[in-house]
Amino acid sequence: MKITPLASESLGVRSLAVYVEVGKRGILIDPGVALGPKRYSLPPANAELEALAKSREKIQAYAEKADIITISHYHYDHHTPFFEGLYESSSPERAKEIYEGKILLIKHPRENINFSQRKRAWAFLKNAEPIAKRIEYADGRLFDFGDFIMEFSPAVPHGSEGTKLGFVLMVMIDDGTKRIIHASDTQFLNRTSVEWIIKQAPDLIIGDGPPTYLEGYRVKDAWTTGRKNLNEVIKETGAKIILDHHLIRDKRYPKFFEELEKEPLTFARFLKKEDKPLEAYRRELHKIERGEDAEVPFRLG
Repeated sequence: MKITPLASESLGVRSLAVYVEVGKRGILIDPGVALGPKRYSLPPANAELEALAKSREKIQAYAEKADIITISHYHYDHHTPFFEGLYESSSPERAKEIYEGKILLIKHPRENINFSQRKRAWAFLKNAEPIAKRIEYADGRLFDFGDFIMEFSPAVPHGSEGTKLGFVLMVMIDDGTKRIIHASDTQFLNRTSVEWIIKQAPDLIIGDGPPTYLEGYRVKDAWTTGRKNLNEVIKETGAKIILDHHLIRDKRYPKFFEELEKEPLTFARFLKKEDKPLEAYRRELHKIERGEDAEVPFRLG
């Protein structure tokens, strides 16, 4: 089994897209990418727009190789919509390239879903159903592809219990030698997802971490709860951990890493690259682009 992280905050964009190769089969997990329209009351910096374009190219290239596409939920940083989107780098043509002729294993569009995502799911399926090879609602199901299995969690909260952001699916892939879990946007903030992950006994967990940058604004106790739950998962499974996405929008994420029982990798570090959490440093990037003095802890260009 070969794992290739494609796009994420440590690579300069909002995403948790991953490509998994098992034998001759390719699985593309959550093929979406986006930029936050506003952060610190600022639009994306030019460096972010450049990272978005590169990430979009990579997702399109790996989609061409994939047989199976999974979608954990219908936020635009987790699936590519069929519309022209500046901050999603999306278009009907790009979406068609991704989904046409593929097996789509996706979050149920009507069950355990909030109103916003239900509307997005309807728009997605209206366009995807005529072109996909097959569409399966994956919630709580196991799929046997011969050389490997894919088991999906039931719908779990997108963050803390009772969140208004709806529900997501996790997926476990087992090829008989390795078990990996893509934990999507669980944020390690709800017990249901933590217990499901531990039960699966994975060797590798790819997750988003708590959205600590929103603490005190939209989320309570994200740092403390996320750290506690992640440490429990690490102790119980011994799994290798890749954390990216929401957590990396907080400049303090290296400190959070230090408080874990096992230091995780980001997508960038897994690929032996330098972390470039561009959104977290959007203020500084705008200053640099205006020719003003500002420092960022990574190289630009």
